[in-house]
Amino acid sequence: MAEHNEIRQAERIQTSVINKLERKALIWLAQRQPRWVTSDMLTLVGTAGAFIVGLGFVLTRYSIDWLWLSSAGLVINWYGDSLDGTLARVRNTQRPIYGYYLDHTIDCVNEALMFVGAGLSPLMHMDLALAAFILYLFMTINVSINAHLKSEFRLTYAKLGPTEFRMLIIIANTVLIAVPSVTTFSISLGGDSFTLLDLVAAAIVALLTVIYIATITNDARKYAKIDPPKRR
Repeated sequence: MAEHNEIRQAERIQTSVINKLERKALIWLAQRQPRWVTSDMLTLVGTAGAFIVGLGFVLTRYSIDWLWLSSAGLVINWYGDSLDGTLARVRNTQRPIYGYYLDHTIDCVNEALMFVGAGLSPLMHMDLALAAFILYLFMTINVSINAHLKSEFRLTYAKLGPTEFRMLIIIANTVLIAVPSVTTFSISLGGDSFTLLDLVAAAIVALLTVIYIATITNDARKYAKIDPPKRR
């Protein structure tokens, strides 16, 4: 029961750039959902959006215009993934144990659909897509550990959260569609050819790696003070 109480009382830390505006929008949407709409239904909507994102990326093998489908999937994913918890809080129907488990389990499935879809496209190497996915899993595990150990549920890093990353991908998709020369750009490194999106992905992977190392180093120092070595 102790674990359940820690999950239930974990403080949500959300410091993203558009946090205040997004929170107001989500509450507004939650208050206007039909009574038959449930949090579980919205979770499924988020997963459907993730599948559409991945499908749109894969279909760029035939036309770059399929990125519009991927961008639409990101909006659908945001709607379902961000609104399910807000709806429960607005209606006061939270299920902290079940909701925590379902939300984090489905999030991993959703991210796998999107990252693997990007890797299967001609726009990004699968190695880079999987590296980004692995880093996402590392950070997710760290968030879950902190929710358990210090009742802190961090949703953002360096003022960026899931919504900001979705927006950046939509902007990138739009640029790729509108500027054909961007999609044909490539650079040879180590005998392999990398697209502009590969280079952007590599930069994001490098940034996330730095953030992750800094985060776990800082957390480890704090925990070391809370739980110092035992003297014999």
